[in-house]
Amino acid sequence: MSMPQQKQILEVPDFLTVRELADLMGASPIEVMKELISNGIMASINQQIDFDTAAIVGDSMGFEVQPIKPPELETPPDRTATQTWRRLYADQSREALEPRPPVVTVLGHVDHGKTSLLDVIRKTNVQAGEAGGITQHIGAYQVTHNDRVITFLDTPGHEAFTAMRSRGAQGADIAVLVVAADDGVMPTTREAYAHVRAANVPVVVALNKIDKANANPDRVKQQLAEELNLRSDEWGGDTLIVPVSARTQVGIEDLLEAILLVAEEQDISANPNAPAAGTVLEGRMESGRGALATLLVQNGTLRTGDIVIAGTSHGRIKRMFDYNGNVIKEAGPSCPVSVMGLDAPAHAGEMFEVVKGIKEARAIVEERRLAQQEAATKAPPTLTLEEVFSRFQAGETKELLLIIKADVDGSLEPVVNSVQNISVSDFKVRVLHADVGEITENDVNLAHASHAIIIGFNVQSDSAAERVAESLGVDIRSYNVIYKLIESVELALHGLLEPEYADKLVGVAEVRRVIHLPKIGNIAGSYILEGVARRNAKARVVRQGNVLASGVAVASLKRFEDDVREVRTGFECGIGLDGFHDFVEGDRIEFFVRERVN
Repeated sequence: MSMPQQKQILEVPDFLTVRELADLMGASPIEVMKELISNGIMASINQQIDFDTAAIVGDSMGFEVQPIKPPELETPPDRTATQTWRRLYADQSREALEPRPPVVTVLGHVDHGKTSLLDVIRKTNVQAGEAGGITQHIGAYQVTHNDRVITFLDTPGHEAFTAMRSRGAQGADIAVLVVAADDGVMPTTREAYAHVRAANVPVVVALNKIDKANANPDRVKQQLAEELNLRSDEWGGDTLIVPVSARTQVGIEDLLEAILLVAEEQDISANPNAPAAGTVLEGRMESGRGALATLLVQNGTLRTGDIVIAGTSHGRIKRMFDYNGNVIKEAGPSCPVSVMGLDAPAHAGEMFEVVKGIKEARAIVEERRLAQQEAATKAPPTLTLEEVFSRFQAGETKELLLIIKADVDGSLEPVVNSVQNISVSDFKVRVLHADVGEITENDVNLAHASHAIIIGFNVQSDSAAERVAESLGVDIRSYNVIYKLIESVELALHGLLEPEYADKLVGVAEVRRVIHLPKIGNIAGSYILEGVARRNAKARVVRQGNVLASGVAVASLKRFEDDVREVRTGFECGIGLDGFHDFVEGDRIEFFVRERVN
C-alpha cells in the first residue's frame, strides 16, 4: 500500500496577485484562474486575493499553504533596545529581581473611546479619595484584578508616549490599542500603532463600542490583520483582541485578564531594594506647594527624605502622595506617586534617580545645565542618511529605520516593498511607518524618538513638520523617481552616499559709497536691498551682471562704529571683504550660506 504523497509547503503573504500566486506554485496563471472560477471567485490576472483564497487554490493544486510574516517582523524585537530605563537594573543579579506590576498605556484614534475606557477601568477598580488635598488625576493610577496590580498611565495619546521615548524613557510595558468596532482602523490608529512598534512594546487590542447597532467586530479584525498585521488569536494569530464597551462596561474584566496574560510573557521585574529610579510623568507648579512632580518608580523603592535628581531639577522629597491623594512614606516598582520638594518642575519623560547627598545632586545638576547650554549653541544631534554607514561601522546600529510617506496607495506599496528588499551585509532596512499623505509633525516626532529617517515620495512636508524637523535635526528626504530613492538608500548602506550642498542667498547689498581706510583698504558703504547681510556668510561681488569675486569671507560688518553680526533690509552699513577692495559705487554684494540639500 503506497503512502499518500506529502504536500509541498507553500508560504504566501496576506495578499498577493493571481500572477504572483501562480509564479510561487510554478503554474500557469490560467490554471489558477480556473481554480478560482470553480470556487465561485472571478479574478483577473493582476487582481489581489487574500490568504484564505490562496490557501483554497493551493490546496486544490497539491500545496500546503502557510502564512509568511513580513520581513520586519521575522526577527523578534529586542525589547530592551529602546527601553533605556531597563539599564537601571540590567547589571544586577537575577536573584535581586522580583516581579512588579505591568505598566500600561492606552493609545488609539481620537474618537474611539480611549478616555472613556480609562474612566470606566478607574471607577470600577479604584477607590476614590481626596486625602491630603491632592487631585486624584496625577497622570497614573493602579487597579487590582484577581489580586494582581496593574498600573495605567492616564495620559492617552501617542504624542505623549513618543515625547517620553524621545528623552530616552520608556514608560510602558504594554500598550492597549483602542479601535472602535463601528469605525475600524483609521489613519490615527495606524499612526499610533507605528509608535507602539517603534517602542517594541507588546500590544493588546481593545475593540470598543461593540454595543452599537452598526458595530462589525469581524470586519475590524480583518482590517487589523490586513493593515497592521495584528491577527487575532482566534484566527491563528498572536494578538489578543478583546471586545469591550466603555458605555455598558462589558468586557472590562476580560481586557484586564488579557493584559495580565501578556504581562506573564514579559520579563517585568525590578529590584525593590535598590535606590529608586524611574520616569517623570508630569511636572508643574502649584500655589502654596511649589514644584510638584508625578513620578513612576521603575526600579528600587522611593522614600520620603530621599534626594532626587530629575533632569536639571533636584531636591529632597518632603511629602509623597499616592494616586488617591493619600500621604505615603514609600513607593515600590511600578508605583506612581506625586512628590513635593524639587527646586523646579521636572519635564515629562525625564529620568529620575536617587543620589546619596544634596552636594552630589547639585554637582550633577550643574553639570547637566552646562551640557545643555553647550548643546544649545551647537546644531541638534542628527542621524542623516549619510551618517548611517559610519554608525553601522561603529557598531551603534544594525538597521536603517525609515518612515515612508507617499502620494497614493499605488505608489506606497512598491516603494515599501523595494526598500525592504535592500540588504547589505548584516545591515537591514526596517520600515517603521508607511502611509499616504504629506509629511506631518507627528511623523517628525516619531522619527526623532526612533532615530529614523523620513522618506517622502511625491509628497511635501507641511510647514509645522519642517520647523520641528529643523529644530530636532530630523532628516527628511523627498523623491519623485523611485529608482533615485532606492539608489540613495543603497548608497547609504554602502557608505558611498555623499552629502549634497548648495549656496543659499540670504541677502543683497548695494554699494553707495567707497570709503578708504589707511592700512585696511577700501570699505563698501552699503545699503541692504533685501534679506540680511551676515558676518559669518560668504560674499560675491557682482558688477553689471559680471561676478568679480565669489566665496569671499566677510572681514568686517559695521553699523556706525559698532561691529555687528548682521544687518537687515533697509539699513546702511560698512562692509569689508577679505582680499577684495576694488569696490565701485553701484556694485552689488550678495551674501550666501552653504546648506545641505537632498
